[in-house]
Amino acid sequence: MPAGSEAGAALPRTWRPLGPRIVAIVLGLGLLVILAMAWFSFGEEVRAAFTPFQRGTVVFFVVLGGVVLHALTRARVTAARDGLTVVNGYRTRTFAWAEVVAVHLPPGAPWATIDLSDGRTVSAMGLQGSDGERARSAVRELRRLADELTR
Repeated sequence: MPAGSEAGAALPRTWRPLGPRIVAIVLGLGLLVILAMAWFSFGEEVRAAFTPFQRGTVVFFVVLGGVVLHALTRARVTAARDGLTVVNGYRTRTFAWAEVVAVHLPPGAPWATIDLSDGRTVSAMGLQGSDGERARSAVRELRRLADELTR
Protein backbone atom coordinates (compact mmCIF):
# COMPACT_ATOMS: atom_id res chain seq x y z
CA MET A 1 0.00 0.00 0.00
CA PRO A 2 1.52 3.38 -0.96
CA ALA A 3 2.53 5.84 1.71
CA GLY A 4 -0.13 8.43 2.49
CA SER A 5 -2.97 6.20 1.30
CA GLU A 6 -6.40 6.54 2.82
CA ALA A 7 -5.97 3.69 5.34
CA GLY A 8 -2.52 4.87 6.43
CA ALA A 9 -3.71 8.44 6.93
CA ALA A 10 -6.66 7.32 9.06
CA LEU A 11 -4.69 5.16 11.50
CA PRO A 12 -4.77 4.80 14.38
CA ARG A 13 -8.53 5.27 14.49
CA THR A 14 -10.65 4.85 17.64
CA TRP A 15 -14.42 4.51 17.85
CA ARG A 16 -16.28 5.03 21.11
CA PRO A 17 -20.04 4.82 21.70
CA LEU A 18 -21.72 8.18 22.24
CA GLY A 19 -24.99 7.08 23.87
CA PRO A 20 -23.55 5.11 26.80
CA ARG A 21 -21.08 7.90 27.61
CA ILE A 22 -23.88 10.48 27.75
CA VAL A 23 -26.05 8.18 29.87
CA ALA A 24 -23.18 7.39 32.26
CA ILE A 25 -22.31 11.05 32.77
CA VAL A 26 -25.91 12.19 33.27
CA LEU A 27 -26.81 9.21 35.46
CA GLY A 28 -23.65 9.46 37.57
CA LEU A 29 -23.94 13.19 38.16
CA GLY A 30 -27.69 12.91 38.78
CA LEU A 31 -27.25 10.21 41.39
CA LEU A 32 -24.50 12.14 43.16
CA VAL A 33 -26.66 15.28 43.28
CA ILE A 34 -29.67 13.33 44.60
CA LEU A 35 -27.59 11.57 47.26
CA ALA A 36 -25.99 14.84 48.36
CA MET A 37 -29.36 16.62 48.51
CA ALA A 38 -30.87 13.74 50.49
CA TRP A 39 -27.95 13.70 52.94
CA PHE A 40 -28.06 17.43 53.61
CA SER A 41 -31.86 17.43 53.86
CA PHE A 42 -31.64 15.12 56.87
CA GLY A 43 -31.56 16.81 60.22
CA GLU A 44 -28.33 16.81 62.24
CA GLU A 45 -29.69 14.17 64.65
CA VAL A 46 -30.61 11.84 61.74
CA ARG A 47 -27.15 12.18 60.16
CA ALA A 48 -25.51 11.53 63.54
CA ALA A 49 -27.55 8.31 63.90
CA PHE A 50 -25.80 6.71 60.91
CA THR A 51 -23.12 4.25 62.01
CA PRO A 52 -19.72 4.13 60.30
CA PHE A 53 -20.75 0.76 58.81
CA GLN A 54 -23.89 2.28 57.28
CA ARG A 55 -21.93 5.20 55.86
CA GLY A 56 -19.32 2.79 54.51
CA THR A 57 -22.04 0.71 52.86
CA VAL A 58 -23.42 3.78 51.07
CA VAL A 59 -19.92 4.80 49.97
CA PHE A 60 -19.24 1.24 48.79
CA PHE A 61 -22.35 1.21 46.57
CA VAL A 62 -21.61 4.67 45.18
CA VAL A 63 -18.07 3.55 44.29
CA LEU A 64 -19.42 0.28 42.83
CA GLY A 65 -21.86 2.25 40.68
CA GLY A 66 -19.00 4.47 39.54
CA VAL A 67 -16.91 1.43 38.62
CA VAL A 68 -19.77 -0.03 36.55
CA LEU A 69 -20.42 3.28 34.77
CA HIS A 70 -16.70 3.67 34.11
CA ALA A 71 -16.59 0.17 32.60
CA LEU A 72 -19.43 1.10 30.24
CA THR A 73 -17.67 4.28 29.13
CA ARG A 74 -14.34 2.48 28.51
CA ALA A 75 -15.76 0.52 25.58
CA ARG A 76 -13.89 1.27 22.35
CA VAL A 77 -12.52 -0.22 19.17
CA THR A 78 -9.11 0.95 17.95
CA ALA A 79 -7.74 0.14 14.52
CA ALA A 80 -3.99 0.50 14.10
CA ARG A 81 -1.64 -0.60 11.36
CA ASP A 82 -0.57 -3.67 13.39
CA GLY A 83 -4.05 -4.84 14.42
CA LEU A 84 -7.40 -4.24 16.03
CA THR A 85 -7.92 -3.62 19.75
CA VAL A 86 -11.35 -4.17 21.30
CA VAL A 87 -12.03 -2.91 24.83
CA ASN A 88 -15.24 -4.12 26.48
CA GLY A 89 -15.49 -2.98 30.07
CA TYR A 90 -12.22 -3.88 31.75
CA ARG A 91 -11.24 -6.55 29.23
CA THR A 92 -8.92 -5.68 26.35
CA ARG A 93 -8.34 -7.94 23.36
CA THR A 94 -5.95 -7.33 20.49
CA PHE A 95 -6.21 -9.11 17.15
CA ALA A 96 -3.98 -9.14 14.10
CA TRP A 97 -5.74 -8.03 10.94
CA ALA A 98 -5.33 -11.54 9.51
CA GLU A 99 -7.61 -12.81 12.31
CA VAL A 100 -10.49 -10.43 11.44
CA VAL A 101 -12.83 -12.11 8.97
CA ALA A 102 -15.94 -9.91 9.15
CA VAL A 103 -17.64 -7.14 11.11
CA HIS A 104 -21.42 -7.21 11.56
CA LEU A 105 -24.01 -4.81 12.96
CA PRO A 106 -27.41 -6.33 12.17
CA PRO A 107 -30.49 -4.10 12.53
CA GLY A 108 -31.62 -4.08 16.14
CA ALA A 109 -28.35 -5.50 17.48
CA PRO A 110 -27.04 -3.80 20.63
CA TRP A 111 -23.47 -3.68 19.31
CA ALA A 112 -21.27 -4.91 16.50
CA THR A 113 -19.70 -8.35 16.40
CA ILE A 114 -16.38 -9.32 14.90
CA ASP A 115 -15.94 -12.76 13.34
CA LEU A 116 -12.45 -14.20 13.77
CA SER A 117 -10.57 -16.69 11.62
CA ASP A 118 -10.61 -19.34 14.36
CA GLY A 119 -14.43 -19.36 14.42
CA ARG A 120 -14.86 -17.19 17.51
CA THR A 121 -17.10 -14.13 17.58
CA VAL A 122 -16.16 -11.11 19.69
CA SER A 123 -18.58 -8.39 20.77
CA ALA A 124 -17.42 -4.87 19.99
CA MET A 125 -19.29 -2.71 22.50
CA GLY A 126 -17.46 0.34 21.18
CA LEU A 127 -19.76 0.22 18.14
CA GLN A 128 -23.22 0.56 19.69
CA GLY A 129 -26.29 0.01 17.52
CA SER A 130 -28.06 2.76 19.47
CA ASP A 131 -25.70 5.30 17.87
CA GLY A 132 -27.53 4.76 14.56
CA GLU A 133 -25.83 6.06 11.44
CA ARG A 134 -22.69 6.91 13.40
CA ALA A 135 -22.25 3.20 14.28
CA ARG A 136 -23.13 1.99 10.78
CA SER A 137 -20.56 4.37 9.32
CA ALA A 138 -17.94 3.13 11.79
CA VAL A 139 -18.68 -0.50 10.85
CA ARG A 140 -18.30 0.33 7.14
CA GLU A 141 -14.98 2.06 7.83
CA LEU A 142 -13.78 -0.86 9.97
CA ARG A 143 -14.71 -3.32 7.21
CA ARG A 144 -12.80 -1.23 4.66
CA LEU A 145 -9.73 -1.12 6.92
CA ALA A 146 -9.93 -4.86 7.55
CA ASP A 147 -10.09 -5.53 3.80
CA GLU A 148 -7.17 -3.23 3.04
CA LEU A 149 -4.90 -4.28 5.88
CA THR A 150 -5.54 -8.03 5.56
CA ARG A 151 -4.05 -8.10 2.07
